Amino acid sequence: MTPRACVADSKKHLRAFLTDVLEDLGFVTSECAKADQLGKILESQLPDLIVFGVSVDGIEAGKILEILVRRGFGGKVLTLGARESIIVKAVQQVGEEYGIAMLPPLTTPFAADTLRERIAMLLPEEPAPSPAVHVPEALHAGWLELWYQPKIDARTLVRCGAEALVRMRHPTWGVVPPGYFIPEDDDPDFLRLSDFVIDRAMEDWRYLLDQQSPTDISINLPVSFLRNPRAMPDLCHRMPTHPAFGGLLIEINSTEVIDNLDLLIEFAKKMRLHNVAVSIDDLGTDWPALMGLDTFPFAELKVDRQFVTGCANDRLKRTVCRRIIELARGYGVRVVAKGIETRADFVAANEMGFDLVQGYLFGKPMAVKKFARSALAEPVLVSK
Repeated sequence: MTPRACVADSKKHLRAFLTDVLEDLGFVTSECAKADQLGKILESQLPDLIVFGVSVDGIEAGKILEILVRRGFGGKVLTLGARESIIVKAVQQVGEEYGIAMLPPLTTPFAADTLRERIAMLLPEEPAPSPAVHVPEALHAGWLELWYQPKIDARTLVRCGAEALVRMRHPTWGVVPPGYFIPEDDDPDFLRLSDFVIDRAMEDWRYLLDQQSPTDISINLPVSFLRNPRAMPDLCHRMPTHPAFGGLLIEINSTEVIDNLDLLIEFAKKMRLHNVAVSIDDLGTDWPALMGLDTFPFAELKVDRQFVTGCANDRLKRTVCRRIIELARGYGVRVVAKGIETRADFVAANEMGFDLVQGYLFGKPMAVKKFARSALAEPVLVSK
């Protein structure tokens, strides 16, 4: 089963950092800011690991240990604090005397790899399987959320937007991959999922505005959603009226666009008047189908990651990329490279003339709060 962890600390920023790292390692996490809150978590969530900070002005370490003993906690406990701290040593000693499974303390400052080493015995050797969950169940339970992957200006390396990707945070299985719950395009539940994506994206836009600055958001929608005669008026009604709102970008798979070209051209033309634009996503060798159009109301072309990842060392991939860039230039729209994972691929994409880049080199998809915290950090190019 997926391991569970509770982070107990009075400092909000430390709880946020630790839960981010633990979730990246595959834990289902919970938090408590006071010792009194730990009892309820032990009853309802049965964590395998308790992590808490030890400091003079921090959470009551003695009370934490008493609660763990009283509840008969059988998991592991990891404390963290200043190097050579007398308090940390005392808590460690008292915990061991109580019979609690105390891991070697984590001294601050520490790296994420050090935390991983401390809790390695709790990590599954293979990723735990995820259940097939129906969208109505997930919507009713409130398990769905949007994660955001930054889109970066290829020339200035400035973050200039984000793509929203739907995720499920299951109470038992943790973060469930989309393949386990995304329905087929013609499934009625896909329409409900699309409604959720639009509403949550606008809610997250307001949150990001409060936390930092306006963020241009793009979402993915199927053509089946846009066929609904109420799609356009409903979309217009949901758009924020705030003067800082720069518009919503809807990404639609290139195969769907090409198969429904007249419908999408008409839709894109009308929605441009209402601060909504359309991007053609996952474009690859099918790019010639978009040549010679009398009108091209689309705002963006996104090259399929299979032609971007590894393009630095693949001449054929670079040829496809260049043809799509030329197509974009001819229509006067911007072009995005998806799947940038290495510095070499970024350099190649930059030299070919991509406007924006997106990929793990610049950041994985992340929950909205983590995305807001990371927005102030400049992207760092690393070798892989």
